[in-house]
Amino acid sequence: MTTSRNDLARIGVVVPAHDEEQHLGECLDSLARAARHARSLGHEVTLVVVLDDCRDRSAAIARVHDVLRVSVNARNVGMARHAGVQALPEGIDWLAFTDADTCVPETWLSAQCAFGTDAVCGGIHLNQWHGLSPALRARYLAHQHQNVGRQHVHGANLGIRMAAYQALGGFRPLHCHEDVDLVERLMAAGGSMTWAHSLRVMTSARFKARAPEGLGALLHGLECACAESQRLPAQDAG
Repeated sequence: MTTSRNDLARIGVVVPAHDEEQHLGECLDSLARAARHARSLGHEVTLVVVLDDCRDRSAAIARVHDVLRVSVNARNVGMARHAGVQALPEGIDWLAFTDADTCVPETWLSAQCAFGTDAVCGGIHLNQWHGLSPALRARYLAHQHQNVGRQHVHGANLGIRMAAYQALGGFRPLHCHEDVDLVERLMAAGGSMTWAHSLRVMTSARFKARAPEGLGALLHGLECACAESQRLPAQDAG
């Protein structure tokens, strides 16, 4: 299924958003820089924001950026990502996915295409890292250490060739793990993968989860574990 990177001239970027007025502007600014860089290398880039049941200023923020806008009322990240793909113009060669609370580096799009594989999974950094409690940072790092050797899939940093995406039938309408599901199906079909650990995006360290089992839910669970561990010694002392 692998294609030459020279065939990936036209890039489509999809960003699902559900009430993301706090982060969406910075996300789109970073994508605009990445798009300019990719265009300077000969790529064509189209950005799509999928406004999923937004009741805040997300639509107004998207309106002042050079992006296509799609509105859905799914409250479902798998459906939102797929709706964004369907809204792209014909002829797109490469799909790049991120989240509305995420900022990408300037070379993000061109780097994805340069690997020449069917899909690319990159890593994440947490912003506001130093604002987290030392106990929470320690638990997060311990969680990451426990999973060393496992390949992590992040919908905030994912790229896939359009032909491969279409052959797989796209994202399934899943409320969470739609990204993992897509990658697992690609690998089962014999697709080629690049695990680009050094190609990282910056995503928010918020505790209010948008996906029921996403990063926010993980951080919230770890924070609850920290609070519980602090409470138990106090009870024992009493």
